[in-house]
Amino acid sequence: MPANPNSTPSGYPSKTLTRSPNSPRTLFGTLMTGLTFSAAAIALLPLVAVLSYVIIKGASRINFGVFTELPPVALQAGGGFGNAIQGTLLMVAFGALISIPVGVLAAVYVSEFAAGTQFASWIRFFTNVLSGVPSIIVGVFAYGVFVLTTKNYSAFAGGFALSVLMLPIIVRATEESLKLVPQETRQGALGLGATNFQTVARVVLPAALPAIVTGTTLAIARAAGETAPLLFTALFSQYYLPISQNGVEALNQPAASLAVLVYNFATRPYENQKELAWAAALILVLLVLLTSIISRLSTARKAY
Repeated sequence: MPANPNSTPSGYPSKTLTRSPNSPRTLFGTLMTGLTFSAAAIALLPLVAVLSYVIIKGASRINFGVFTELPPVALQAGGGFGNAIQGTLLMVAFGALISIPVGVLAAVYVSEFAAGTQFASWIRFFTNVLSGVPSIIVGVFAYGVFVLTTKNYSAFAGGFALSVLMLPIIVRATEESLKLVPQETRQGALGLGATNFQTVARVVLPAALPAIVTGTTLAIARAAGETAPLLFTALFSQYYLPISQNGVEALNQPAASLAVLVYNFATRPYENQKELAWAAALILVLLVLLTSIISRLSTARKAY
């Protein structure tokens, strides 16, 4: 019997899995792929436009002096915003120091120890409510709790306000990360004799750590760009915080930040201060980009 020229050595027709380029299914797939790419391009267009404009306006003003010098007064040439970079880093670090342990532990409790209880439902409800509160309301809350109590604006108050903003993001991101860990992993650890605490601490949390770091990084990136809460809490300062002289006590006084500096200088009529506002906005974007890159590198290893 002569061999079929359209058959493979295994006996199956060679063109069975070849899809005609003119078939309705292929045409529909090509159309949907084109629409998807078009929608993605339209969604990215505002981001690309904003970043391009910030880079064009801010890059020309970037030099070594902007990282070390103090903000100039009106009509003064030169200057920088080294104190604002210092204040931003310190307040974000203080906020992260409060919100990360509280948020991660709350999410672990809700997801691993109290799942399905009424108390866990209330925690999720208040977390969702807190995530939707406008940042200026958070600033007013921090003002009432911290500034009115201590009788002065301070970097501590600013960090506290930022921690409130970061908290719901960290809780939700951590809880969703823990849900991604397969249930069989927990059952395997319990089957080997581990306690529930040991299973969570040594198996579940390490497996979910990359996703937790990603959520934490997003929270830090959001806090770094907030302005309204800092207007009510940290206010602004024309000088560096004297950390080297007064230690931690230096944080108990008004502090500069990049977001507030951009807000202040962008509304001034002086060209030098407007240029510094663009440069500070570019530095803020680069800080967020650097944070995102660190997050990606830390989550490059996927356990599941």
